[in-house]
Amino acid sequence: MTTRYKAVLAADMDYTLLLPGQDVPPENERAVKRLQDNGIAFTIATGRSSFLVGKFAERLGIDIPIITGNGGALFDPVNRKDIVSSDFSDSKVRNLLKLMVENKVNATLYSVTGIYFTKYSKRKFFCEDYNKDVEPAKQAPLFDLDDDCWKRDDLPPFNKFLLIDPPEEIIRSIENDPDLTVISSGPTFYDIMTANVTKGQALLGLADYLNIPRGCTFAIGDSDNDISMIADAKYGIAMGNACDGAKKAAAYITAAVSEMGFAKAVDEFVIPTASRFT
Repeated sequence: MTTRYKAVLAADMDYTLLLPGQDVPPENERAVKRLQDNGIAFTIATGRSSFLVGKFAERLGIDIPIITGNGGALFDPVNRKDIVSSDFSDSKVRNLLKLMVENKVNATLYSVTGIYFTKYSKRKFFCEDYNKDVEPAKQAPLFDLDDDCWKRDDLPPFNKFLLIDPPEEIIRSIENDPDLTVISSGPTFYDIMTANVTKGQALLGLADYLNIPRGCTFAIGDSDNDISMIADAKYGIAMGNACDGAKKAAAYITAAVSEMGFAKAVDEFVIPTASRFT
């Protein structure tokens, strides 16, 4: 894919671009426009499902693929479809589902067909809130799973499990599985993807897809699941409210999300640095 952009910036959403449950602040919206006016592509790199980013992409004028599911999928916001989805094997999904159901884990699953909730998931309210101000045709499809879901013949493919406040023994039982990537995306949130799926690898793949040199990549974030892209980008940026690992991996540390750290990084680091690119 050819692009008119000379560089790309990927930004985490929650506690980086915005606060959870809120809209993108006007200061950050204007910063995104300044990026695009300066020949720098902007995209979101989020742990959220592809179905929970569309309205933000429209408001920000994002015209390149979005990294969703912590790198589990590349979503085309213009045509509203996933370009790539790194799905679990069928047997792995069934084994994980059985484990979650039997231990009554608060688990939510992401698929190219929609967002699925086990009986013990407490995440549905967040998705329903997203749908409230979205026209019906663009709302996230939401589905409930029963306790026998892992036995279903028509089980769809999945690219991520989101666990909230899971028992420690559950995390210990899966974190050394060579077929899985297990990463924290918040104080009590754990994201499970297939092996080697990270935001960092997705960003590099996106740069290749756009024909943007990897030496012209920027990434900004705050949590453990952002460390890979902060480290893999040529120019990694950590929020002032970021975890220690993100700050250690970063070339530049900006202000906190409450102090419009995203906009500050755009104006004081990203645009000046990219101005040297040909």
